[in-house]
Amino acid sequence: MTNDLIDLNAAPPAGLRRTQAAALLVGLAAAALCLAGAIADPNQFFHSYLMAFMFWLGVGLGSLAIAMMQYLTGGVWAFVMRRSLEAASRTLPLLAILFLPILLGLHWLYPWTLPAVRAADARIQAKALYLNVPFFVVRAAFYFAVWLLLAYLINRWSRENDRTGDPLVFRKLARLSAPGLVLYAFTITFASIDWVMSLEPHWYSTIFGMIFMTGQGLSALAFATLVLVLLSRDRPFANILRVTTMRDVGNLILAFVMLWAYTSFSQLLLIWAGNLPEEIPWYVHRLGPGWQWIGLSLAVFHFFVPFVLLLMRRTKQALPMLRAVVILLLFMRLLDLFWMVGPETYQGRLVVSWQDFATTIAIGGLFVAVFAWQLASRPLLPLRDRVELLAALKRH
Repeated sequence: MTNDLIDLNAAPPAGLRRTQAAALLVGLAAAALCLAGAIADPNQFFHSYLMAFMFWLGVGLGSLAIAMMQYLTGGVWAFVMRRSLEAASRTLPLLAILFLPILLGLHWLYPWTLPAVRAADARIQAKALYLNVPFFVVRAAFYFAVWLLLAYLINRWSRENDRTGDPLVFRKLARLSAPGLVLYAFTITFASIDWVMSLEPHWYSTIFGMIFMTGQGLSALAFATLVLVLLSRDRPFANILRVTTMRDVGNLILAFVMLWAYTSFSQLLLIWAGNLPEEIPWYVHRLGPGWQWIGLSLAVFHFFVPFVLLLMRRTKQALPMLRAVVILLLFMRLLDLFWMVGPETYQGRLVVSWQDFATTIAIGGLFVAVFAWQLASRPLLPLRDRVELLAALKRH
């Protein structure tokens, strides 16, 4: 391995610009369809939009969390994925803007915002100190303020590290990442309660936030791995990707698959065993006619199939197989959110609407366009980590 094999200043692949333009056009076209859907059936639109928003927020916000994690832990996988994770975290300003439609649809999404429902329900009245619209908006503003500040500092200091190579800058990134992960855990826990759990204001789960954290980490890793595989034939990745590096990435994805399965099953087991009237209806709705097949699909394709495939070295070392696994995981992450949000749209009946696809494509098109723009705006590998990267690759 010689230094000239790693062109850290290689121009971004031309395909990134084409992807940016195509994603923007597709996103805008789908957004026009969403506008028509919002006028025709606002109840369906806002539930579909919430599902799509939470999915893409999981990619962007999960990328910020994984980026902070890798600044604390290091590893070769961190070198090859850092720019993708940071570029995804820079989509958070877009996601903050895309949260506004949810505020416009509060009365369609959350029954506790309706005066008639509040007046007739003593249990919702008992939660009025927390479940009220002004406090909901203030909390959402606080969550995004924390996330945007963390993303700004991580990306600013990362660029400064590229420019100066000052070891103190890298230490600042590590010192920020530790409390940053604590803040992330705190804010996403309450955000998941506010935006998803309160769709059914009588229901609660103490592990719900942890399920969201693991799901977002899995979404971010799957997305960053897909980007890495798609760019693997281009410089600089074509010269530095090693079998052992991809094996590390696959093992990390496997860990998150297992963690998601553990937290999700723990919630189901404890609620089902407790059989409390405040808790059990959430699963009754999601295991009713039609929905039970969604739950079974999650068990099989969100856990068992990826788990078995990622146990095999061949899957993690063969890029086409790894690409297929992460695409499956991204689809199952979306299905998991559909399973969480969907039953509230039609009071437990399974209905798949074209708006579920339109909103996902609309937000996804805008997300991918901004992501591709941000990824192409900086070198695809950290400039000042050349020596460490070469040494790590030699060890591998």
